Amino acid sequence: MEIHLSNEIKKLFPTFKIGAIEYKNIQVGVSPQMLQGRLRLFQESIYFDLQSLPIADVEGIKEWRTIFKQLGTDPSKYRPSIEALYRRIQKQTYLPSINSAVDLNNFFSLQYQIPIGIYDLEKLHDSITVSLGKEEESYTGLNNREISLANKLISKDSKGSFGSPYVDSNRAPVTQDTTQAIQLIYLRPSLSDSSALDLTRSLKDMFIQIHGGEASYSIVT
Repeated sequence: MEIHLSNEIKKLFPTFKIGAIEYKNIQVGVSPQMLQGRLRLFQESIYFDLQSLPIADVEGIKEWRTIFKQLGTDPSKYRPSIEALYRRIQKQTYLPSINSAVDLNNFFSLQYQIPIGIYDLEKLHDSITVSLGKEEESYTGLNNREISLANKLISKDSKGSFGSPYVDSNRAPVTQDTTQAIQLIYLRPSLSDSSALDLTRSLKDMFIQIHGGEASYSIVT
């Protein structure tokens, strides 16, 4: 599936980049104990780190809050998804296991301090464009709330918006029935191209190790 950045996003953030991984013939299931254990231990480590480090000073969160501000979104009202995860951990409300794909997605999001979306590819249509949401745009989020997309970074296909580093829609979640998926990695603009490629490849390799199948990946600039 082709993925594009809108000219508006390129103008606002000349170094903006998206890591994209397309998976085929995967098997999503209950997370293996290894993954569940690593995710829990990592959250506990973050919890202790946050006893002495304000969330707003976490490098990845700081950068994404700046991006939201430049888009015209108040990050104190509409937090980047990675910040929302960190705030849950700060309250020791650790993430429940959902399935192997979502759990791995959360693990890498926490590790690299970036939003990452994963979607059932069979529920998406034609090409994907990452752009800035308009006043009239909205969707029902995974939290079952109606989400205004005005001035938010969004991903859309020919049927409309389905994802955002704020909160994804409920249109294309990955479930245990998913066999094809696409992962969008909202890379920090400060990350070098080579580091972005290494990060994307690393995520792809671990995902395939757990879920089988085949994958192709790229960096969209």
